[in-house]
Amino acid sequence: MGGTPITALAITCFPKKGVDFAILGEIMRGGLSILSEHKVSLVGGHSVDNDQIMFGYAVTGVIAPDQIASNDGARVGDTLILTKPIGTGIISTGIKFGKASDEVAARSVATMLTSGQAAADAMREFGVRGATDITGFGLLGHAWEVAKASRVTFEIVAERVPVLPGVLELARRKMLTKGDHTNREYVGNDVTIDSRISKEMASVLFDPQTAGGMLIAIASDRAGALLARLRETYADASIIGRVIEFDGRSLVVI
Repeated sequence: MGGTPITALAITCFPKKGVDFAILGEIMRGGLSILSEHKVSLVGGHSVDNDQIMFGYAVTGVIAPDQIASNDGARVGDTLILTKPIGTGIISTGIKFGKASDEVAARSVATMLTSGQAAADAMREFGVRGATDITGFGLLGHAWEVAKASRVTFEIVAERVPVLPGVLELARRKMLTKGDHTNREYVGNDVTIDSRISKEMASVLFDPQTAGGMLIAIASDRAGALLARLRETYADASIIGRVIEFDGRSLVVI
């Protein structure tokens, strides 16, 4: 984590029939505008005929070897900071089934469109050595990877985790992705979730994210200053827990 993107290769799936190709043009145009904003060169791409529309980039970049924030960089005593609220997977399912309001959908899209560049810049400035992005494995899946690799336990306080508006109600209405099941399997028995945590909140913690935020482990004496810097861009950035000595489980949610 913490690199600077340089080039991108576009990858898209789009049906040959039944959908106006102007939509693909709008998707490509939107993506190119973001690449240009961050001074990333589009060097080509690949397309596949597919009924399900998909689009993304394979990105390459650079980073100084002494500025890498890795999965095994968390240390006992560190504070855990999450830069963005979670719940985009559940909300996307709600959108698909017409259950998410326009306001809830717009808030989720705005979160996904918020770039991670400011977080990467801040991590380099503050010398962060332990971090991960929160994407397909959800908050707990990616937190587990860092805690496991660092040989520590992450203690996460559920009520401090920022969640998107409307997501708990959508979870209550079973607007869940397949990841709610597979991410639980991925972490397995290496997590303890307090019985007082609602099943809806547990689903949000396992929810796969699109363009999710960063989970950052930083020495506690620098956490406040880093949080203040992050909130200049990420209004919902929050301290969500701490790193403690390994106690038999990689994750403890209280």
